[in-house]
Amino acid sequence: MLPEVVTPPPGPASRALLARLAAVESPNVTAQQGAICWERAEGCNVWDVDGNRYLDLTAAFAVAALGHRPPNQLQAIAEQSTLLVHGMGDVHPSAVKIELLEALARIAPGDLSISILGSNGADAIEAALKTANLRTGKPGVVTFSGGYHGLSYGTLALSGRDDFRAPFARQLTLPVARVPYPDPYRLPPGIADLDQLITDCLAAVAVAMLDLETAGTPCGAVVVEPMQGRGGMILPPSGFLSGLKDLCSAFGALLIFDEIYTGFGRTGRWFACEHDDVIPDLLCVGKALTGGFPLSACVGTPSAMEAWPVSQGEALHTYTYLGHPLGCAMALAMLRTLEAENWPGQVAEAGERLAPRLQALATKYAVIGEVRGRGLMWGLDLVADPVSRMPDGTRAHALVAGLLQQGLLTLPCGTAGHVLALSPPFTMSDEEWDWVLATLDAVLATV
Repeated sequence: MLPEVVTPPPGPASRALLARLAAVESPNVTAQQGAICWERAEGCNVWDVDGNRYLDLTAAFAVAALGHRPPNQLQAIAEQSTLLVHGMGDVHPSAVKIELLEALARIAPGDLSISILGSNGADAIEAALKTANLRTGKPGVVTFSGGYHGLSYGTLALSGRDDFRAPFARQLTLPVARVPYPDPYRLPPGIADLDQLITDCLAAVAVAMLDLETAGTPCGAVVVEPMQGRGGMILPPSGFLSGLKDLCSAFGALLIFDEIYTGFGRTGRWFACEHDDVIPDLLCVGKALTGGFPLSACVGTPSAMEAWPVSQGEALHTYTYLGHPLGCAMALAMLRTLEAENWPGQVAEAGERLAPRLQALATKYAVIGEVRGRGLMWGLDLVADPVSRMPDGTRAHALVAGLLQQGLLTLPCGTAGHVLALSPPFTMSDEEWDWVLATLDAVLATV
């Protein structure tokens, strides 16, 4: 359904609830300015407590890939709730947990087939870091500028965002080397073309690995997003990921792909790494895995995962809710639906239709420096002017605010908050897309 705004957001009911929230929640969690309070959601729509209906171009952080409250997942969780709501996942496993692990092994590319389940993306990355440490005996990690892998202490050490990392730097002891992520749109000074960009970026990774070794903390892992999401919807040039694979092989390190955002069809393939035919040693997934229940996984090759000792009754990496039956049932239903209805293929076709329409907006408005993306994961890079290409976060935030007034839920991303992120449910209709693009056009004319 198309949006319907009956009260300019945030309305009085949202404002009243936000005031109550401010009295009982840490002030750092919810940004009060411009927030609305959700009441319910279905399909591509969200309703707030003031009765406004929105189109959700965020899929709630890319989780609601098949829309909010997808029927197959709801049925699965309802049926599972009549059987087993909570189990003892690492002591007496449930059947549904085993079925999910088998499904992940079937869907994951290459020989990725052995999993560790978690409850969120950071859990999956933490499991990958532990696996790499056990497998290689090398504590050092190479990560990339703009990278976002979570906010737990292990993942925070990897962060390419100083604003997240700096307040806790004194407690972050993981030896990490950060290098530039290759952004084809903003070539560094002295870089003439993409081939040189790839060469220089890979050379920087090699130097970082050598520096870690010299410091006595040799590199055991390289952690990278095959397409950066929160970092600005950045697609690395072809050849970069395969170059990382070669470097990891040369240095005896594991290659870890963070596909928490990009996995399960978001880019038009099951996993973004498949666009480049590069299989990592460890693949971290989450978000759209269930479509609405906190569950994640680190999926590894048998070679990587055999580093873990056989459990004798005390697992080295576990938690109370491991393999939660409701989440596993919901994930199984999600994977079956994605597979049966070929949603990765449908998303690829939707992206091919969407790309020229977004590019037409970039041609019309100079404030859009670049349109980039794949499938249904896109970013409009907003700039102060097309010559300097300086990121314009102020304009991006104004665009997000303007779209909200029209009934569109969007988010900014990028290190300067300068990119309008579009990661909608896969199920958006042609009518809804027509309305979205017309509204984007109208609001862009005002910012």
